[in-house]
Amino acid sequence: MYGCELRDDGTTDGYFQHGYDGREFLYLDTKNGIYIPTMTEAQITTQRWNSPEERVGERDKNYLENICIPALRRYMEYGREDLEKRVRPEVKVWGHRQSDDVTRLQCLVYGFHPRAVEVKWVRNGVDDVPSGEMSSILPHPDGTYQIRVSVEVPTKEGDTYSCHVDHSSLGAETLSVIWEPENGSSMTLIIAIVCAVIAVAVGAGVGFFFYKKRGGGYKTTSTSDTNSDSSNNANSPNNPKA
Repeated sequence: MYGCELRDDGTTDGYFQHGYDGREFLYLDTKNGIYIPTMTEAQITTQRWNSPEERVGERDKNYLENICIPALRRYMEYGREDLEKRVRPEVKVWGHRQSDDVTRLQCLVYGFHPRAVEVKWVRNGVDDVPSGEMSSILPHPDGTYQIRVSVEVPTKEGDTYSCHVDHSSLGAETLSVIWEPENGSSMTLIIAIVCAVIAVAVGAGVGFFFYKKRGGGYKTTSTSDTNSDSSNNANSPNNPKA
């Protein structure tokens, strides 16, 4: 594995690393142009590569400084418009109570470019909170990126938590977004309203049940001929009074 780096401040660096069977075998000391063994089995190869007859390290150092860096500068010029694009990140924070003692906080940073970014949670503005989970920096179809950082913190009043973001689009500024827990009085009011609505609904249901049970309400008195005849018969001469 090898490559060269051109940093924002103009300095350069490079590396040559060789591995064997999943482990590092030897690597190039780019300052002195010699190879350094990192396992016992690499000592013979290292001696041969650093010998005056082969000087592999000097040749690889020359490649990194005089071939790789100029090529990198040329490719950067081709893609300068995209490489120099700076898009400020958007930040969204939220929390979810895991238990009476623990709250899980989430910070989603998205829509930023270039890819490099630093995201962390801070307690009371000064104390870094160790990240419980950090996603990979994922690409968006529009060429920007996103990352999500989660932490678990004690559930207690008094402490404030904020998500801090450092990105090249912000310059020297640090973007800080404070997580604000749900207001207790607002939640109490919402619960009271919900309970009132449920009570009204239950009362209406019970009233309707008794209404149906009593036959659906009041009925008009019957005025049929049968009732009329019965009344007349009771007052006829043939029906003596007591």
